[in-house]
Amino acid sequence: MIDLEICCGDLASVMAAREGGATRIELCSGLAEGGLTPSAALIRSAVASGIERVNVLIRARSGDFLYSDSEICLMEEDIRQAVASGSTGIVIGALTPDGEIDTKACRRMIAAARDNSGRNINVTFHRAFDLSRDPLESLEKIMELGCDCLLTSGMASAAVKGIPVLRQLAERADHRITVMAGAGINPDNAADIIAATGVGAIHATARKPQASRMRFRRPAVPMGVPGADEYAPLSTSPDIVKNLLTIIHNQ
Repeated sequence: MIDLEICCGDLASVMAAREGGATRIELCSGLAEGGLTPSAALIRSAVASGIERVNVLIRARSGDFLYSDSEICLMEEDIRQAVASGSTGIVIGALTPDGEIDTKACRRMIAAARDNSGRNINVTFHRAFDLSRDPLESLEKIMELGCDCLLTSGMASAAVKGIPVLRQLAERADHRITVMAGAGINPDNAADIIAATGVGAIHATARKPQASRMRFRRPAVPMGVPGADEYAPLSTSPDIVKNLLTIIHNQ
């Protein structure tokens, strides 16, 4: 059975994912920046929502995945807080200056999640993988770390463009780790990606524009990315989630 993970960047998206039938989410903030660690309040609210599996993204800042010791310490504390708040998993990743998997940093973060927690915390290695030097070598290191899942676009700008590498990764993994395809997955391409790659899971935001309830508007003053319509924010759609689940069930 193919698993579906919905990437949620706010509480409304969490509730929409649940309404659509999702049982697994990746919780984050700052989706426009590639995803950042969400607030403690958002983590607690997501856990309280009743979603079965809440995997929390741990990323201290936007930009590359080469972290200083102080940033790793910060992420270790974020992990402890996420686990204490009831999250079922964490989503991590770090690289060396030469594009290798930073196993030392990752071991520290995994230990922060699993040591003394008394729970089986799921660990996903995120798309830092897609910026690493060698896909198969990186996959082996991630499996050696004891990660449960690898989120990847197949080292491409979108999963549909990374199908050859995704297929190669799924074959090499041979069920030792779940290879989860992500980046640009939607109801129009999900079935083709699953069939062509043999991945065990797919990851999608399942978002569409949501109308703002603001009556007074000043659209000429942007607060975020220039050109973005801040009066039509993107948020997870229950209908898209349901559609993706139907596609998965028909595979």
